[in-house]
Amino acid sequence: MPLEKPSKRVLLLSNSIQYGRSYLDHAEAEIRRFFGNVRRVLFVPYAMFDHEAYANKTRDRLGAMGYDAQSAHTASDVRRALENAEGVFIGGGNTFRLLKALYDKDLLDTIRKRVEEGMPYLGSSAGSVVACPTLKTTNDMPIVQPPSFTALGLVSFQINAHYIDPDPFSTHMGETREERLLQYLEDNDTPVVALREGAMVHLEHGVATIKGIRGARIFRKGEPPEEVPVGARLNL
Repeated sequence: MPLEKPSKRVLLLSNSIQYGRSYLDHAEAEIRRFFGNVRRVLFVPYAMFDHEAYANKTRDRLGAMGYDAQSAHTASDVRRALENAEGVFIGGGNTFRLLKALYDKDLLDTIRKRVEEGMPYLGSSAGSVVACPTLKTTNDMPIVQPPSFTALGLVSFQINAHYIDPDPFSTHMGETREERLLQYLEDNDTPVVALREGAMVHLEHGVATIKGIRGARIFRKGEPPEEVPVGARLNL
């Protein structure tokens, strides 16, 4: 059975900058394939404090790919801008700040509706995490408090972005990322797709696939983590 409704098209990046490369360089080919003939993209910069600088950076980068990017923070009516957009890109930063802004501006339902209708959704880092059912597997500090941890729910699984594998030679005595995700599953049932730097999830036609330049790990309650290579379909 498909994971999601076939009309949904979602591309979720672990990160927007790969070591040794510039903004979105590692994902450009996937973004071009994903957006296809889309030209007008609404960028949502709310995860960063300086909306203008983030928007300018993204407008220039997407412009170089041939997309006309408007920033949500400059729209007189953001919900109308979402209704008119051909695609949406929600960027990274602090996930709590991002979700709080989406609640404050009453955008969650509009985004869900547009994605259900087939508008492609591109997320990176925090923008990928808010596509999940909740915020519970983010790495960020809660610098602000959203009304709820409930997020967009565009996918049925959780994402942990920027996943770092355990280092057997580390002398650090705090929890590894793996241990933190296993703790999450002690009290929650929803599986987690842990995306390494350079990994991404592509959802289309009801099928979710690992894309990018690195694989992922799947965490399920009561099971050992599963390694998933690039190109593999997710069975969640």
